[in-house]
Amino acid sequence: MNKIDDYISKKENWKTELELLRFIITNLPLDETIKWGAPTYVYKGKNIVGLAAFKNYCGLWFFQGALLKDENKVFINAQEGKTKAMLQWRFNNLEEINANLIKAYILEAIENVNEGKEIKTDRSKKDVIIPDELAEKLSKNKTLKSKFENFTNSKQREFCEYISSAKRAKTKQTRLDKIIPLILNNFGLYDKYKNC
Repeated sequence: MNKIDDYISKKENWKTELELLRFIITNLPLDETIKWGAPTYVYKGKNIVGLAAFKNYCGLWFFQGALLKDENKVFINAQEGKTKAMLQWRFNNLEEINANLIKAYILEAIENVNEGKEIKTDRSKKDVIIPDELAEKLSKNKTLKSKFENFTNSKQREFCEYISSAKRAKTKQTRLDKIIPLILNNFGLYDKYKNC
């Protein structure tokens, strides 16, 4: 059993819907893979659409959905304020899945890739907000500060957000203790997952 079959078999409530969506998608010129733990369909190295199921619905994620015309108003932005390009198409039952409409949207997304259309996210220019706990450690340890500054903005942000997102002071401290050896050894917070 491959990873896609495995993913679908674990989503018992949506198995039939997911199998139908997969059938529709795999009849198009897309490569099937797993990314972020879910089935993802790629064209010329570009993510086109992802497949996922949750408690109350299953759906498709169009990675560059904001570029599509969406004349049928099927899309929602499930992460308002977080994503500019990615849009979601939700299904509550089998009857809502219209194969021809789905194909039309995917073919438009493929055509956009062929035309070089893409919404690029610019996370690198976003300011890095260093939490007080980390700022204090950096001010007292020159080696730590130097190593931290050698990381890219996005990796610095990952460290900072990891600490800032903790609610309790104790958790912040535990997270700080975890990242200091990573920084000193030139490891990003998520580097160990890179080759998964």
